[in-house]
Amino acid sequence: MNIIISNSSGRPIYEQITAQIKQQILAGELKPRDALPSMRFLAKELRISVITTKRAYEDLEKDGFIYTVVGKGSFVADTNHELIREEQLKQIEKHLEAAVELSVQSNVSRQELVEMLGMLYEEN
Repeated sequence: MNIIISNSSGRPIYEQITAQIKQQILAGELKPRDALPSMRFLAKELRISVITTKRAYEDLEKDGFIYTVVGKGSFVADTNHELIREEQLKQIEKHLEAAVELSVQSNVSRQELVEMLGMLYEEN
């Protein structure tokens, strides 16, 4: 598992860890029932506090991405298609918000933006 922490991102470290693990699960890089590194091991590898990794794992578990077995560790949860779809919709919405913001700043009309989106969608 590859996690990169940025001190200049402005996001708390636990959020960076959570987001990167979620992305790896959504991309299929981490499969259901795959073991995650222990909190202590991950903290040591990233040179951060165990409390920070604990917070990230707690958030992932609360969101249904992982589960923890006492004495055994944390594992990727079975695929919940509704959860994955909701997470993907949130990511799409975030990107669309950025596109709308940039189009407003650039005086691109709603119609032009919709046409661009339509063309891009057809290309894929």
